[in-house]
Amino acid sequence: MKNDPSLAAPSGAMQSFLDAIEWIGNKLPDPALLFVWALFLTWGLSWWLSGVNFSEIDPRDGNAIVVKNQLTEKSLVQFTSQMVKTFIDFPPLGLVLVALLGVGVAEHSGFVATALRGMLEHTPKSLLTPMLLLVAIISHSAGDSGYVLIIPLGGMMFSAAGRHPLLGITTAFAGTAGGFSANFLPSSLDPLLQGFTQQAVRLVDPVREVNPLCNWGFMSASCVVIVLTGWYVSDRLIEPRLRRMPVDGERPDGSAVRGLNDKEKRGLWAGFLVMLLAIGTMVAWVVFPEKSAWVSEKGELVSADAPLMKSIVPLIFFLFLLPGIAYGYLSGTFKSHRDVVQGMTKSMGTISYYMVMAFFAAQFTAAFRDSNVGVLLAIKGANLLKAWNLAPQYTIIGIIALTSLVNLIIGSASAKWALLGPIFVPMLMQNGISPELTQGAYRIGDSSMNIITPLMPYFPLVVVYCQRYVKNTGIGTLVSLMVPYSLAFVFAWSILLMIFWHFQIPLGVNAPYTYP
Repeated sequence: MKNDPSLAAPSGAMQSFLDAIEWIGNKLPDPALLFVWALFLTWGLSWWLSGVNFSEIDPRDGNAIVVKNQLTEKSLVQFTSQMVKTFIDFPPLGLVLVALLGVGVAEHSGFVATALRGMLEHTPKSLLTPMLLLVAIISHSAGDSGYVLIIPLGGMMFSAAGRHPLLGITTAFAGTAGGFSANFLPSSLDPLLQGFTQQAVRLVDPVREVNPLCNWGFMSASCVVIVLTGWYVSDRLIEPRLRRMPVDGERPDGSAVRGLNDKEKRGLWAGFLVMLLAIGTMVAWVVFPEKSAWVSEKGELVSADAPLMKSIVPLIFFLFLLPGIAYGYLSGTFKSHRDVVQGMTKSMGTISYYMVMAFFAAQFTAAFRDSNVGVLLAIKGANLLKAWNLAPQYTIIGIIALTSLVNLIIGSASAKWALLGPIFVPMLMQNGISPELTQGAYRIGDSSMNIITPLMPYFPLVVVYCQRYVKNTGIGTLVSLMVPYSLAFVFAWSILLMIFWHFQIPLGVNAPYTYP
């Protein structure tokens, strides 16, 4: 049977749409440079609007909003003199660095990869699809390991089970990228996005705190929705389509999917035991003392000023560091303390680009805040929404839709939220919608469209994985296979958010639906 040309790339309107997205995306500058242009735009607007009298009231002091010109000599001197401090004090920076130090050790030791392989090795063939989706979702806790480990492993596992290898690749890709925000375990993404949200909140409310785990409850439940939805799409929609696409490349027999050896099993048991002991010790330390040092002065455990909530990122650090060390020494991947340090060093190298982007994002955010342009846009946008008299649910759906469209041309989750957060969060706060709910809606739109975004950094790599089995696979081929996942995810995920909202199920820790 010859390959169906229609499978190599979509045609007609879809092809034109994808071509337009690719052309626009290629014309955009690097995300780091986007913040430079955003900074220049903020300066220009602050100069232009500084002489205008506005009737809108600044919620922070009750006075009329005054836009402050950032191109005056005094403002420019302050900008340059505070540049280093602005970067160092940028909230997402320290949070991400600390979390990734621990994750880097767990990943470098092999603990994460071995645990994921072990889960797939003991999965019945009938449950291979949901288990692969679940493993792909869990892989987010270790950064981007899912893209280089789980996706190609999915192709091998499905081929060994007598199913089309591209089905394993698309299923793993859907869980890894399409369900990027969903996770039972807290990850570095939680404090990263929370940092940007916190910065945006301060534009209108300097004392309002956002918890790093403000979306944890919703994202934990999202895992179930993503697994069930992805399972249906893979087995009922994609697998029948792939029957028309013969495998003309590699035909692995499953021997490439190596089982765990004795050292790996011993290290894995040790790692999980250490993790459970660490969690048990923490729970006992927090719960049993009559007056725990982890509670706030008011005796609350999950309030924003509670030491426990302020320690979320360090706890993530230890949750990965200790099991990673235990696994490394017992499995033989670590010979000395130098290997532990090397794991941390390697993880820092993987986020070098993020640090560059964070520098420019910090400068833009500071100028956006000091100029009052952000507050002005937020209040005018809020007034426009009030004039439209839309139900809050329609506003949130609009945020999801807009984020989905922006995601087609800007792949980085942090870059998009750094740009959109300062506008979305204050604007919706003015309309009584909490920043935690706004962030949750953003995460739905951001994750669901990852798998049909050709500009996503790992998208070409997934195409290469597919070409190992079907030689003429192109970007269009992969997009045409992933579109059903994207549409199903954004639909099911949005419904889940509406259900949470309707029944007032907590989105996470200290996460109300309304503001104030």
